[in-house]
Amino acid sequence: MNRTTPMPLLQFINSLDDRQPRTTQHGDKPTAEAWIDSIDKVDGAYIHVPFCFHKCHYCDFFSIAGADDRHEPFVDRLVGELSFVGSQMHKPLGSVFVGGGTPTLLAPKLFDRLLAAIRYELPLASGCEWTIEANPETVTNEVAQIMAKHGVNRVSIGAQSFDKVQLKTLERWHEPESVARAVSCFRAAGIDNYNLDLIYSIPGQTISQVQDDLLRAIDLQPKHLSCYALIYEPNTPLRTRLDRGEVIRVEQDIEAEMFELVRTTLHEANYLQYEISNFAMRGYECRHNLMYWKNKSWWPFGPAAAGHLDGRRWKNAPRLSEYILNEPLPFVEDVETLDDDRSAGEAFMLGLRMLKGMERTWVESLVEQSTSRWREHVIERFIKEKLLHWKSDNLALTANGILVADTVILALLMREDAMTDTSGK
Repeated sequence: MNRTTPMPLLQFINSLDDRQPRTTQHGDKPTAEAWIDSIDKVDGAYIHVPFCFHKCHYCDFFSIAGADDRHEPFVDRLVGELSFVGSQMHKPLGSVFVGGGTPTLLAPKLFDRLLAAIRYELPLASGCEWTIEANPETVTNEVAQIMAKHGVNRVSIGAQSFDKVQLKTLERWHEPESVARAVSCFRAAGIDNYNLDLIYSIPGQTISQVQDDLLRAIDLQPKHLSCYALIYEPNTPLRTRLDRGEVIRVEQDIEAEMFELVRTTLHEANYLQYEISNFAMRGYECRHNLMYWKNKSWWPFGPAAAGHLDGRRWKNAPRLSEYILNEPLPFVEDVETLDDDRSAGEAFMLGLRMLKGMERTWVESLVEQSTSRWREHVIERFIKEKLLHWKSDNLALTANGILVADTVILALLMREDAMTDTSGK
């Protein structure tokens, strides 16, 4: 089975490439200040808090362990960034997602200050979905009450597994019992919309252990579950251990069986699979992630946060010291504006992850902007092969198509002649 976690975007073009849009320069480094005149096109915000008390061996996100002395200057700087950008925003934001790292690692006083700044500096829409990621080991009643006080209405808890051996394999530092304790804290604070993250296909994991993880997660009655097959990301300790032969990857057919077990078990528990790896009680689909999959625009805050604005993508520089010293905006890198053909490919890459699929009018507009309408023939081929179908006037993956989603998506992302070109051009 092809892995079911999101495929990475194509490599961004260097931000100083002459073909790319100019940014405001501060010395010899660019920032996103020149793009703020279009900021009212954004639908949401992503805020990155890069601190962890331990770096998990599978994680390739920008995070720093053991930097407690930098928490306060970071929050000072982030509050300033929120104030500067928020003053330019007029359109209410439908979603805010605070991720990391571990946002809940911040001391309560700093955590309270950060959430107050988000609440008062950004124009949050009535009913805005405001999510914060939480490591269960860092959750206390005080942390949960701070969230509730400022209007946080959704939490994503990194459970990953309820088996101590599996957690050790991932070098995930929390006790399985801490997940239920964290849930109790959030419920007591009045936050009952919480997601649990689970990972399966962990080295040495069995089908029955995946089943046990699912049942223990369901017992906690989350509104949402994200279930990802483990990916051995480059430059992570787990990938290094794999390359050295210290861990053995779960075989593809067993991983496929695990994926089917996830789908059937959660379906029987009344969770709707609305994206390849995401399941929710009806009405509790993650609006922030849907914004990503529908290729909407959002603004990034904090080091290494990635943003998308009206077809332009960029990432804030992943350097904490530089971030703390630079005002009012962080330096940016990996800036890219896609041409029409690649923009269409990215929309298919993201949109087809949704089980509902993509509206016919959206599909037709993307086919139209594809060079020589080449994607039309790819879609027809996959419909004949019963990997895609029209469902309620939406183009969607079939049940078999979900199992080979990466193959279908890759074919629509990039032309086969481009993928097989060996000319060196």
